[in-house]
Amino acid sequence: MHFSAEVADALAASRPVVALESTIISHGLPRPRNLDAAREFEGILRDRGVTPATIAVLDGVPQIGLDGDGVRRIAEEELAKASVRDLPILAARGGSGATTVAATAHLAAAAGIRVFATGGLGGVHRGASETFDESADLPTLAETPITVVSAGVKSVLDIAATLERLETLSVAVVGYRTRAFPAFWLRESGYELDWSVDTAAEVAAIMAARDELGLRAGIIVANPIALDQQWDPREHDRVLAEAFAAAEAAGVRGKAVTPFLLGFIVDASGGRSLEVNLDLARNNVSVAADIATAWSQRTRA
Repeated sequence: MHFSAEVADALAASRPVVALESTIISHGLPRPRNLDAAREFEGILRDRGVTPATIAVLDGVPQIGLDGDGVRRIAEEELAKASVRDLPILAARGGSGATTVAATAHLAAAAGIRVFATGGLGGVHRGASETFDESADLPTLAETPITVVSAGVKSVLDIAATLERLETLSVAVVGYRTRAFPAFWLRESGYELDWSVDTAAEVAAIMAARDELGLRAGIIVANPIALDQQWDPREHDRVLAEAFAAAEAAGVRGKAVTPFLLGFIVDASGGRSLEVNLDLARNNVSVAADIATAWSQRTRA
């Protein structure tokens, strides 16, 4: 792995660091808006005294923190979407890839970074009882000691099954100032969580207790979007139903389903879903900054 000087210095001094994924930039946002978003996410962290560690694989080398040119590359170049299984292939071939939640979590934890901000997690897909389609995010978090701040999972997924899998995999899920598990664009999914926290310091205390108990699974901090920023639930439900109907009519199957649905939703919502996506990502980055700061204060005390 290659560490940026900024990240290496922060880790050596036990200053707060937050990992950021690169797939949201390369695959999740349109150009040139994605480059502005990448810089903005890093700027939110720096403004709070936290070092950003945007993670990607460039020319076969996992990058823990990117310079200006690296950020530009993930926004402008056509990069592979790299999950954990793809990392050794890219390394062997000298290839470049934008890291998913799973790959970012794996590399961040290996680098000694304990807090990670993303938009939404992957999960169990609808119809998974037949397709066995489940994101690698879930089993990766079951064995990766990192705290992920996320606005739940996208409502195109099977949220109930995702929560069941997380329980089976012993991945702790705590609501941030809520008991309601969020559904990405919406504050509430209809599913209640067993645990909630009110402060970043509480999350840091849970992280420390997890370490003391010798547990390796990650912690998910479910952070809902603000009420005045969420997508209108009625419009959300209508567009979602239209998206599933369109996928069925087009005969879309397997891995192509989610990209099809998300693309349809952006177009059918007139870009509203994209704006909500950006708002919740900013919110998650801010909360992750607070948690990383609380963790740094705890470990340096």
